[in-house]
Amino acid sequence: MTNPLLTDWTTPFGLPPFDAISDEDWKPAVEEALVVARQNIGLITTNEAPPTFANTIVALEQADRTLSDILGAFHSVAGADSNPAREALQRDFSPLLSEYSSEIIANRDLFARIEALWTGREDLDLDPQEARVLFLTRRSFVRAGALLEGEAAARLARIKARLATLGTSFTQNLLADEREWQMGLAEADLEGLPGFVRSAARAAGEERGADGPVLTLSRSLVVPFLQFSPRRDLRRIAYEAWTARGANGGATDNRAIAAEILKLREERAKLLGHETFAGWKLETEMAGTPAAVRELLMQVWTPARAAALEDAAAMEEMLHADGHAGPLEPWDWRYYAEKRRKAVHDLDENEVKPFFQLDRMIEAAFDTAHRLFGLDFAPAEGPAYHPDVRMWEVTRGGAHVALFVGDYFARGSKRSGAWCSAMRAQREGVTPIVVNVCNFAKPAAGEPALLSYDDARTLFHEFGHALHQMLSDVRFESISGTSVARDFVELPSQLYEHWLEVPEVLRRFATHAGTGEAMPEEMLDRVLAASTWDMGMQTVEYVASALVDLSFHDRPAPADPMQRQAEVLEEIGMPRAIRMRHATPHFAHVFSGDGYSSGYYSYMWSEVMDADAFAAFTEAGDPFDPDLARSLEENILSRGGSEEAAELYTRFRGRMPGVEALLKGRGLVAAE
Repeated sequence: MTNPLLTDWTTPFGLPPFDAISDEDWKPAVEEALVVARQNIGLITTNEAPPTFANTIVALEQADRTLSDILGAFHSVAGADSNPAREALQRDFSPLLSEYSSEIIANRDLFARIEALWTGREDLDLDPQEARVLFLTRRSFVRAGALLEGEAAARLARIKARLATLGTSFTQNLLADEREWQMGLAEADLEGLPGFVRSAARAAGEERGADGPVLTLSRSLVVPFLQFSPRRDLRRIAYEAWTARGANGGATDNRAIAAEILKLREERAKLLGHETFAGWKLETEMAGTPAAVRELLMQVWTPARAAALEDAAAMEEMLHADGHAGPLEPWDWRYYAEKRRKAVHDLDENEVKPFFQLDRMIEAAFDTAHRLFGLDFAPAEGPAYHPDVRMWEVTRGGAHVALFVGDYFARGSKRSGAWCSAMRAQREGVTPIVVNVCNFAKPAAGEPALLSYDDARTLFHEFGHALHQMLSDVRFESISGTSVARDFVELPSQLYEHWLEVPEVLRRFATHAGTGEAMPEEMLDRVLAASTWDMGMQTVEYVASALVDLSFHDRPAPADPMQRQAEVLEEIGMPRAIRMRHATPHFAHVFSGDGYSSGYYSYMWSEVMDADAFAAFTEAGDPFDPDLARSLEENILSRGGSEEAAELYTRFRGRMPGVEALLKGRGLVAAE
């Protein structure tokens, strides 16, 4: 039978034919696509004509197009709807793809053609995008080891193959720990929990075939449990399980994997002429150096720690008043922070949450994009990889712009967190298929899906990434959408979060799930006033993780990463009642791949810009100012990686920002 992955996809919008694909189809399709890609590379290197931009750079971009399309579909399925067969395929594909990548970098004939173009670039009459793509292509080859020869080149290839395998293992171990742990809850254990938490626990029990409600390690369930459960004993069990992911011993323990990854990264950097992995990695980022990253993080750490310690002292008094001796513990923090929030801002999550319906927040994100950029969204049909997946066609002025795919509910087969990916990236003549994946608690049948305010912010965040992909307008896939510096990629997503805080957006879309009434004005005021609540703790847990990531990579690799983690936390004076947002054994940003390694700081780097960028709308007196929206699209969202990030931002804002707007936005300094 014909493999559906290797035929022309005649599905709506060119979607992968998920309704026809079986797990047995993936491996032969990838293997065949690799054969075709290698043949295409061979056609480039054996071309007797002198190298040109078209017959070398453009041909290289197109060489593995089929492979890219197949992997775009596979990664969507493997991340959001995994099973043992797909996990095995991930393990099989990692070394195959690493070998293919290493072959290309080691192809001396191919690099010679690229180098000839680079040397003679002044005579090529390239337009700005072509010149940028040539520069980035050569730089990627050099940074990947194209100038290495002999044993050094062979060793680098082995390192990259091993790192690919280790990253896959790290991810799968984490998913296994999250999938396998659950805590059955008796009716008495539900005491004090809001209705939405009880419903989520019962839905989780049904999904897992349990006799009653269960607590899982899905963030959308365990966090509200920690917020609302008065049972300190159960909070401790849940918190320790949540923070022990990847460190439970046995086959799924990630600590040795993390140590090997760090050692191999250091060796890789030295082969490429750098003393540290951070020095190599940050060379192409906006930050430039580890010192610049550390300076930013410490500027934020000091006021954040002070705020967190002040909050901890107040909550410890509440703990003692409840009859508990001893200090405030990490499993107490969210519970007492929620009680303080309710007291200070008169906010009861049980009363507020019905106003944040998933469907209404999706509408809010869409309407905001319409008002800013003229985009329209209409429900669409097509083959999907899971029944929970929803689709919308994105148009502007009646013209097709993109297909947007939303996969919002947590399930055992989905890895934790939230992310945006392009199942198909934008390029000249091709529109993108963009996917947002979240892990919101799925309601019981017939009940509306309700979000916390933080959940709604996550939805807006990921949709900001999606806009970066959907509004991309460049010729080459290698510079489209989110193909930008790592510490610039979070700007569009974090900037979009600000529109959730615009009162007129909430007035229209924060409507009660039962009555349909708009959120009362006084409640809206309290919700917005509390939007920076507990920001000391949230900033501390994030910055601590970023500093540990940096310390892993800007000095000799540690034999014991857990010891290095402890040393860094002691150096910075980590408050005892707060732990890192991502402890080393489940720090997937850093160890599932190289994407955020030495780069977890990038959320904060981008936040410096997003706070300053939204201030432009505030200064204009209109969060939907049409001229600013047009400038944002023309100078940032549509440009991808076609120019340096600092140039794009400066063109939009007229200058680079300082840290002041960020600190004010997080409530860590008094607003003027």
